[in-house]
Amino acid sequence: MADIADGAQVEVKGSGAKPYILKNTGGVYSCSCPAWRNQSVAIERRTCKHLRKVRGDAAEEARVGSTDTSAPAQPAARSARARSGTSTDTESETVTAPPLLLAHSWENDVDLTGWWMSEKLDGVRAYWDGKQFLSRQGNPFLAPDWFTAKLPNTPLDGELFGGRKKFQRTVSIVRRQDRSDDWKELAFVVFDAPGMDAPFEERIAHCQRFVEDVAPPYTEWLQHEPCRGVDHLRQELARVEGLGGEGLMLRRPGSRYEAGRSHTLLKVKSFKDDEARVVGHVAGAGRHKGRLGALEVELRDGTRFSVGTGLSDQERENPPSVGTIITFRYQELSNDGVPRFPSYVGVRIDAAPFEPVAPRKRA
Repeated sequence: MADIADGAQVEVKGSGAKPYILKNTGGVYSCSCPAWRNQSVAIERRTCKHLRKVRGDAAEEARVGSTDTSAPAQPAARSARARSGTSTDTESETVTAPPLLLAHSWENDVDLTGWWMSEKLDGVRAYWDGKQFLSRQGNPFLAPDWFTAKLPNTPLDGELFGGRKKFQRTVSIVRRQDRSDDWKELAFVVFDAPGMDAPFEERIAHCQRFVEDVAPPYTEWLQHEPCRGVDHLRQELARVEGLGGEGLMLRRPGSRYEAGRSHTLLKVKSFKDDEARVVGHVAGAGRHKGRLGALEVELRDGTRFSVGTGLSDQERENPPSVGTIITFRYQELSNDGVPRFPSYVGVRIDAAPFEPVAPRKRA
């Protein structure tokens, strides 16, 4: 059977006069048909009869691990599903999100002197459960065996990281279902050991010793240093952002690992960020005529606005589909709660899906 090259698209005749468009974007296959669009599962898990016609049943079963596209999908926010990328078993298991420690934003209300400071990596959060990588939502990342070689059978918390300013490339690699050699561009950067009942200092020292002694080929540990005060914090933030980094993370001394959002872990950035769901595509004009001009998006509370900056030419040619969760940066919220000067960052593959709500604002 034929396949669709990465970045390419093909047309397939449907029941109407207008053909359906099939695309391959970084290993994620899509179709413009209603059957593909209306599935309430992650976009990389969707398939349809048109994709099967072009790629073949075997290739699609290996990619998504399912042969039944006729059963009504469950709301993704209530019953996320995980499947093996190579299994042909139609049974699926309910996903359980890993017990991750999540950060609050620093609001200049805490003296961070003595806290452990590290770079906030612009990658994809990954929880190694002793057997596989899991996303924040509990979906597996299908890393090749050579990438996970020598990792322990105990949990590690970290980031799949492809380098500064390479978030989109990292996302395109980790969401593929083929365990490709593209994983050689990434590293698993470890910053905690959730299974240890010990203060942070002991846990990060354990991570360092493991990486240095066992030497997993694609694993690194994240360096930390004590924060010497607000001037040191701002100097380091300016240095990291000047290099293209996202910001800083601060960890309270002596703190334990706990599941959920905690004030023992704070993120510090010059710009705010948030997630939004794509609800429409705005046609471009001028230089962007014939392709995407902006993404129409909504926040979880229904606030709607457009994101037109930060998109590459390739992303305008093949924009995120409706229903996709994206990350964007902005300066502040208006009095009406609308983000000011939003800029597209990339597709968010590890975010909880949104339930549709009535639009509240439009900007």
